[in-house]
Amino acid sequence: MKQLLQNLRTGETSVADVPPPTCKQGTALVRTAASLVSAGTERMVVEFAEKNLVGKARSRPDLVRQIIDKARREGVLTTIDAAFNRLDQPMPLGYSSAGTIFAVGEDLQGFKVGDRVACAGGGYAVHAEYAVVPKNLLTHLPEHVDFETAAFATLGAIALHGFRLSESQLGERVAVIGLGILGLLAAGIASAAGCKVLGIDLDPRRVALAESMGFEAVLRDRAVETARKCSRGHGCDAALICADTPSDDPVNLAGELARDRAKVVAIGAVGLNIPRKLYFEKELSFINSRSYGPGRYDAKYEEKGCDYPIGYVRWTEGRNLEAFVDLLAEDRLQVKPLVTHRFTIEDAPEAYELITGKKEENFLGVLLTYPQDESLNAEGLKFKFADEASIHHQPSACNLGVFGAGNFASAVMLPAVKKISGMNLVGIVSGSGLSAHHAARKFNFSYATDDEARILSDPNINTVAVLTRHHLHADQVIAALQAGKHVFVEKPLAINREQLSAIKAQLIKTENALLTAGYNRRFAPLAQQLAAFIADRKEPLVAHYRVNAGYIPLTHWLHDPAEGGGRIIGEGCHFVDFLTFLAGQSPVSVTAHTIPEAGRYLEDNIVITFNFPDGSLGTLSYLANGDKAFPKERVEVFASGRIAVLDDFRALEMVHNGSRKVARSRFRQDKGHRAIWEAFSQAITQGGPPPIPYEQIFGVTETTFAAVMALRTRKTIQIGSEVECPDCP
Repeated sequence: MKQLLQNLRTGETSVADVPPPTCKQGTALVRTAASLVSAGTERMVVEFAEKNLVGKARSRPDLVRQIIDKARREGVLTTIDAAFNRLDQPMPLGYSSAGTIFAVGEDLQGFKVGDRVACAGGGYAVHAEYAVVPKNLLTHLPEHVDFETAAFATLGAIALHGFRLSESQLGERVAVIGLGILGLLAAGIASAAGCKVLGIDLDPRRVALAESMGFEAVLRDRAVETARKCSRGHGCDAALICADTPSDDPVNLAGELARDRAKVVAIGAVGLNIPRKLYFEKELSFINSRSYGPGRYDAKYEEKGCDYPIGYVRWTEGRNLEAFVDLLAEDRLQVKPLVTHRFTIEDAPEAYELITGKKEENFLGVLLTYPQDESLNAEGLKFKFADEASIHHQPSACNLGVFGAGNFASAVMLPAVKKISGMNLVGIVSGSGLSAHHAARKFNFSYATDDEARILSDPNINTVAVLTRHHLHADQVIAALQAGKHVFVEKPLAINREQLSAIKAQLIKTENALLTAGYNRRFAPLAQQLAAFIADRKEPLVAHYRVNAGYIPLTHWLHDPAEGGGRIIGEGCHFVDFLTFLAGQSPVSVTAHTIPEAGRYLEDNIVITFNFPDGSLGTLSYLANGDKAFPKERVEVFASGRIAVLDDFRALEMVHNGSRKVARSRFRQDKGHRAIWEAFSQAITQGGPPPIPYEQIFGVTETTFAAVMALRTRKTIQIGSEVECPDCP
């Protein structure tokens, strides 16, 4: 399918042929008929992308500070690689569209194939022939509302939410500052609600357009006088700021137009330096409108379909979309006069030349249109990146198929894999399709696909890398083993005991297939030096691993027990494995303690103590209450008269018999991502045991489950024991 993409590194806006996205649970795959280009939000993205590196840095000093902090922690070269990888990721544009449902995901209720819908949401209602959209960002279209009209629904919902925040009532006077698309939609909504509208703009053509649509409208220099006359000297009951400018003038003007104790609502992106004297004397209420209603930026609402009860939240973003479509259906609002340009999806880059001023034309509503092939079915959506029939690889080599092409895969794992001699990159699949297409081109995979079965059934592939989100790991590992493939799974191996047991059972059934987990830290060069330094110890060791993990919001997917497994299971397994590596065996018991969470944290400020079979002790301090500018990881090991300190995989200090030796990695942090793949590839191509013993792979996962249990029950947990804990994994 064709999709419009923005390259943040080069500034290029292009249309690419990419695999269609996969329809997920609670979503619909929509065949797009029309989408609306945002002359505000999307223009800013494109203009940022077109800046050189210095210009980007000047416009985003906050990101520059993050890069500097990262360079101090992880090294200059590591940081440069990460920064350029971020910029190199193709960004999908668009957030307001309409089309027909082509397929529905599991558990999607209220929608069916063939339904005509309006779609919303950045990353969802994108400029592409097909888009996957969650339930709460869809609304049905009556037959007489055409797709081009419905493509305005998202911007209409934004205007509607801002109008609702003003609490304007029948007969009140509403000033609308800025008569672009957003302002004219807001004016139409206010008028439909029985309010008297006064529109204000700097452009006489937009003032004339507003007047032709039945609104009273004036230029900026006549605004205050006109507002005073039409309100009998009182001023406007509400002012809706819909302008797009860094200037503070719209906020100042709103204060002048407003009556005593009126409301001012900023819907557009404007300067927000509020003149205190003016707003104080009138006791004005100022509200910054956040997009298109309650639910916006709430992952549970937008991604998981958890709606708010109507009795408590009457107007969510989804219900605002629905209400705007109702206004269209009832002919109480007209958007056709706003359309000035139409481009096919193939010619979409021309639309961005228009909105960024490269074409000297006046514009307002810019629509993209898409071909509507009624005969197309699911099979017709199959995507081929190359002539797959011509692909042949040596059976003795490591021929790789990859599940997942997210940021970790493209920034860390695939660059490491590509450097390994004898590694053949065959196929890659991702849920979005776009990321697989980008990774295939960047790392020279033979093909990209949207179908996991294509990877599993490919006889040219003998090894599968699972680099998806945590809740998908177990099923994908089992499917790959059933297909007779060797499997590398990024941590964690599983997020609950049922998944872990199923993987164990399948591994026993599968002959001649190796499994390893992405516990890369034990393969890092400095980690190998540390292990060699204490290799001849004659007594138990004591090791302390401190992790400055950093805060993540409670809404982050990693905290979700069903998707991420929580931070102990989802990330803490890395550090449990490293302690296991140092001790040489998996822990036999665990205790855990945490500080009060106070509604800010969720089992991510913890101190865990592990007992090992030989009497060794390990402690893990996993902390989210620190500062990310400080190095993330530090390991201290005491054993048989020796001390070793590994500082963030940048420096290793070793002390023995009064002698001190320091090894450093000055420019690049190396956590062993390439080394673990070299070991796995060698085990596949040359034979031999898995690079990490199965007892330790499964033992580490069991230990993370036990750590959660220890934390919640406040008991010492023997690994593998059955302790009653209904909420434990």
